[in-house]
Amino acid sequence: MRSLIDITDLSPAELDGLMDTALDIIANGKQYSDMCRGKKLATLFFEPSTRTRLSFEAAMYELGGNVLSVTDAASSSAAKGESVSDTVKVVSCYADIIAMRHPKEGAALVAANSASVPVINAGDGGHCHPTQTLADLLTIRREKGSLNNLTVGLCGDLKFGRTVHSLIAALSRYEGLKFVLISPEELKVPSYVKNDALKKRNIPYTQTTDLASALPELDILYMTRVQRERFFNEEDYLRLKDSYILTPEKLKAAKEDLCVMHPLPRVNEISVAVDNDPRACYFKQALNGKYMRMALILKLLKEAGTL
Repeated sequence: MRSLIDITDLSPAELDGLMDTALDIIANGKQYSDMCRGKKLATLFFEPSTRTRLSFEAAMYELGGNVLSVTDAASSSAAKGESVSDTVKVVSCYADIIAMRHPKEGAALVAANSASVPVINAGDGGHCHPTQTLADLLTIRREKGSLNNLTVGLCGDLKFGRTVHSLIAALSRYEGLKFVLISPEELKVPSYVKNDALKKRNIPYTQTTDLASALPELDILYMTRVQRERFFNEEDYLRLKDSYILTPEKLKAAKEDLCVMHPLPRVNEISVAVDNDPRACYFKQALNGKYMRMALILKLLKEAGTL
């Protein structure tokens, strides 16, 4: 049974195919409005979410399907000690496809190995978030016309930021990429991400703590929040949470066609004054996520032979 646990489960050709489908959905949405009639998506969210859960649900409804939703771990059998494996075996009896978010790294893989329907990883702890990456890729393609030959700056919490880990893994398979990794020393990209995605492919990257000096060379700036929920020590979180704040003043040094992205939710790391700048793409990103999740649901249901 084909599931999506890590963005590298999809080949570059498959990523391009999903983006092509998403672009066709944008252009010809009515043709897709009945494709999942009679099908059910179960959203199992054992960690808070607004955009991702609603995006999945909107995607399924716009395909003509239905949604079964668990949005609070405290109200599910997980609160009674039920394992992820048992939960998805049961939910597989009721739904045709499952989207799951869980605070523990590896939970999505456990789910996929136990379910009898496709499982989509909607975020597993600090590990990865492949469908956010699908949204990111479509945003870059729509804004830049291509995923090749770009200088990509990733800024903020690069240690625990699962969206960053997935995006590096995906973009590292395209041509002519260069990465600028901007973070406090304590929140640098983990070595395994650099080794597996960058060093193995000889992709150039630099690491810095200084956003201002990096800005002028960037084609993409991917901002992230410092995530309180990933810290064991509140003192460390408070010390680091406002390490980088993007303002209109700082953007004066950036390229006129810079694409500013953020997986959201935003806290303080992008001033609301930036929202009116034409380079701000983060709300477009959220919309693109719905289209890519529609394309992914169609792909996995077709490969499962249920569509």
